[in-house]
Amino acid sequence: MTRVAVYGTGSWGTAFAMILADAGCEVTLWARRPEVVEAVNTTRSNPDYLPGCLLPDGVRATTDPGEAGRGAEFSVLSVPSQTLRDNLADWGGLLEPGTVLVSLMKGVELGSAKRMSEVVREVAGVGPERVAVLSGPNLAGEIAERQPAAAVVACADEDVARRLQTACHTPYFRPYTNTDVVGCELGGAVKNVIALAVGIADGMGLGDNTKASLMTRGLAETARLGQAMGADPKTFAGLAGMGDLIATCSSPLSRNHTFGLNLGRGMTVAETIAVTRQTAEGVKSCRSILDLARRHGVEMPLTETVVGIVHEGTQPLVAVGELMSRTAKAEHH
Repeated sequence: MTRVAVYGTGSWGTAFAMILADAGCEVTLWARRPEVVEAVNTTRSNPDYLPGCLLPDGVRATTDPGEAGRGAEFSVLSVPSQTLRDNLADWGGLLEPGTVLVSLMKGVELGSAKRMSEVVREVAGVGPERVAVLSGPNLAGEIAERQPAAAVVACADEDVARRLQTACHTPYFRPYTNTDVVGCELGGAVKNVIALAVGIADGMGLGDNTKASLMTRGLAETARLGQAMGADPKTFAGLAGMGDLIATCSSPLSRNHTFGLNLGRGMTVAETIAVTRQTAEGVKSCRSILDLARRHGVEMPLTETVVGIVHEGTQPLVAVGELMSRTAKAEHH
C-alpha cells in the first residue's frame, strides 16, 4: 500500500487526503494544532476547515512531522504559500530520502518571486525529478462531496507524474499528467489574482461582459508570462489554466473571488481579512507575480490593477477607469 504524508490540514489538504485514501493509499495528516489531530482521529472529520466531510479510515493525523513522513512515498505540501520556506526548513531533515515532494500550493513567494516548486527544490535540496505539483479546478468543498473533478499532476519526470496519478485516481477524481511544471504553477497562481479582479467587479455590480473580459484578458496575461518563462502554451488552455481560472473566478466557494467581492462592495482590505477564515493566496501573491512579470519584461495590467486596489489604496472605480483608458491595441499584441 502506498504511504502518503500530507502536511497541512486546511480545506484542500484535508480534501486531498480524502482523495488519496479513497484511491487506496495510507495517509497521515500533519496538523500544527492538537485539537485538529484529535478531531480527525476520533470523529473522522476536520470541522474547522472542512465541516461535513467524513474522512475514510485510511486517514490518520499527528502533530509530529517526522511521524507523518515516515515511510512516505509522497510528501504532500499544503500550507499557505508564504509560509512554505519556513515550514519546509523545519521538516526538511525529517523527510524520507526518496520521498517525492508534491506541492498543492498556488502562489509565488514574496521577495524571491520563486514558484513553489523552486522553493521546495532550494530548501529541500532535491532535483526536479523529486518535485511534483498538482493543479486544476479543485474547489475543496465540492471535492469533499465527491463530485466529479479533474486535475493535472505535473513533474519533469513523467514516470513520477504517472506514479502520482495512480496514487490519487478515484472514480470521482481524474488526474491527467503533464511535464510542464512552470505552466501548471503559473496558471494556478495567476488565476487567484484574476479571481480577485472578477470578485471586485461582481461586488461593484458589473455584469457578465465585464467578468468574461477580465477572465479572458487575465488568461492572456498568464500565457504571456508563461511564454517568457518557457512554459508550454497548451497548458493554459487546459485544466491548470482555463479550467482553474473559470472555477476560481465563478464560484462562491472561491476564497479569492469572495475576497474581491467584499472589496468591490466597499469593505476595506483590513475588514475583508478580518472576515476571511482561510488564506486568499492572491492577496499576497499579486505583488510577487507582478514582480516576476517585471523581471521578465512582461506587461500584466490586470495584475497591476489588483495590486493597486489591494496594496496601494486605489479605489475600484478609479482602477476600472484607468484600465479602460489604456491605449488600444491588437488582441494578440
